[in-house]
Amino acid sequence: MIKIGPYQLNNFLFLAPMVGVSDTPFREICSNQGAGLTIAEMLTSNSDLWHNERNRLKRVKAKISGPHVVQIAGSDPAMMAMAASKNAALGADAIDINMGCPAKKVLKKAAGSALLKDTKLIEQILRAVVNSVKLPVSLKIRTGWCPTTRNGVEVARIAEDCGVQLLTVHGRTRECRFKGVAEYDTIAAIKQTVTIPVVANGDIDSPQKAAQILQHTKADGLMIGRAALGRPWIFNEVQHYLRTGTPLAEISLLDRQSIISSHVLKLHSFYGGVKGVWYARKHVAGYVRELTQSREFMTHFNQLESPDAQLDSLQSYFEYLRGDVGVIAA
Repeated sequence: MIKIGPYQLNNFLFLAPMVGVSDTPFREICSNQGAGLTIAEMLTSNSDLWHNERNRLKRVKAKISGPHVVQIAGSDPAMMAMAASKNAALGADAIDINMGCPAKKVLKKAAGSALLKDTKLIEQILRAVVNSVKLPVSLKIRTGWCPTTRNGVEVARIAEDCGVQLLTVHGRTRECRFKGVAEYDTIAAIKQTVTIPVVANGDIDSPQKAAQILQHTKADGLMIGRAALGRPWIFNEVQHYLRTGTPLAEISLLDRQSIISSHVLKLHSFYGGVKGVWYARKHVAGYVRELTQSREFMTHFNQLESPDAQLDSLQSYFEYLRGDVGVIAA
């Protein structure tokens, strides 16, 4: 088992904080499907921007058993410390610092993975945040700015020295973005260097891959990101495989439908009818992409404009898949 501060987690499988994906409804679904920890979407450290609707929703606490972890991003130590302190006052259980995001709009503000070029600033930010709150502080990084300047081991040492209690490492540099294949040698080296828990991230898309990465890196945990979109039950699949060495049986159509419908209902409730319908289109597309006649179904589904119509369409589609009726949607 793995701990973050005083919190004993149910398991060592984490959901990655993905902007536009890892909102409160998705975190609740993934937690129900076996994720031991979920981290909220990246939030700017500029609290003047928190009053807009998008940033307000990012701070809503998910109804899960694990701790509420808020991830903040920025490049100013004082502003980062203030953001951490304000989130603590608002009910956060832990603070995660983003030093891994490769998005251009984040890099333009010298935040995210841009910080990997400046280890002195990294230390200033980490000390400021850790000293500003009594909550556990974790850190998410990449292996470096580019393949020729991988400094993940150095950054990990700094993080541990500053009081960071858990470190997640994506096995790519900023330059690699999400292209190519993640490498795990740097994560293994980091694990050998520090004593705080190290979580491996990058290209974990199957239970077998999860087992291989654990064996290679000796990491304390795994973080799954894109592979959970449309397949949140991957956490249960990984847990089962690591425990038994055998694959979990394929999820049934009935169980799949139940999970999707539950997720769509949460989206409708969380965002309201109009925005909830819009967000549901993206998530449902991920859920059905490998199913029979999914393209035809999504063409119809994307034209629907009411929550009830979306739910009725899902019902009809899964009845069709199970052979109960002969049409995809009315």
